[in-house]
Amino acid sequence: MTVVVTVDVETAADEADRSAVIREAAKIASAFDEELHVVHVLSQSRFREMEQESVEDTGKTIEMDAIREVARDVADEAASGVVEEYTPVGLVGSADDEIVKYAKRQDASYVVLGGKRRSAVGKALFGSVTQSVLLNAPMPVLTVPPEDADA
Repeated sequence: MTVVVTVDVETAADEADRSAVIREAAKIASAFDEELHVVHVLSQSRFREMEQESVEDTGKTIEMDAIREVARDVADEAASGVVEEYTPVGLVGSADDEIVKYAKRQDASYVVLGGKRRSAVGKALFGSVTQSVLLNAPMPVLTVPPEDADA
């Protein structure tokens, strides 16, 4: 089994908060002697931007495997130097859907992700990946609050 931790570098979450989330997930993985998978989901909008750039630069569309590799590299960069043993994973699509699907495929024992400070109105208007994963994942989900949550 695995522990799946998600990292999002496309939002304003800072590196310290991402590192804290990864460290918490590593503690769980270590405690249960499980693999740690560090996952980054590249959004559909970012995928379209990259595809457009590829067409403009080379006249060819970019392969989906290359896009997943970019996302995997983001996950690898986020975890490098924070934990020693992990598997970086790159996915493309709607973050909440892709995280839940991946966790199910891996038969993950836990999903760990960062929480954000957002008002109830903000959640209703903009949605929340964390909230959606909490509601839809069939396994336990741990949210790690931002370091300034008490501020």
